Amino acid sequence: MQFITYQLMDPTTPAAPPSPQVLADLAALTAEGFKEGWLVSTGGLPPMGSRLHNSLGKFTVTDAPMIEAKELMGGFAIIRAKSLDEAIEMCKRFRLLIGDGVSEIVQIYGPD
Repeated sequence: MQFITYQLMDPTTPAAPPSPQVLADLAALTAEGFKEGWLVSTGGLPPMGSRLHNSLGKFTVTDAPMIEAKELMGGFAIIRAKSLDEAIEMCKRFRLLIGDGVSEIVQIYGPD
């Protein structure tokens, strides 16, 4: 099974940049995850993007914030786990490093 986990950011409370120690710990955990095969991908998403809309074969593109301003998505990770419970335990490791906040975990349907 694969899961995507992402951090929700509060745009009204700017987050301080991570300390060098937190960055080093995250790099170590990320390297471990890739080496052990449970981490598939990681990254970050900006609050702005493009939306493609198709209506009867006519395409329009809208450039604007795609996520509600009250919930900006920060970083994400795609992980492999045997169950949701295992995915939750993996995400706890990330959350302990990055501190307080909210992470969402969603199963990805499709080939592993």
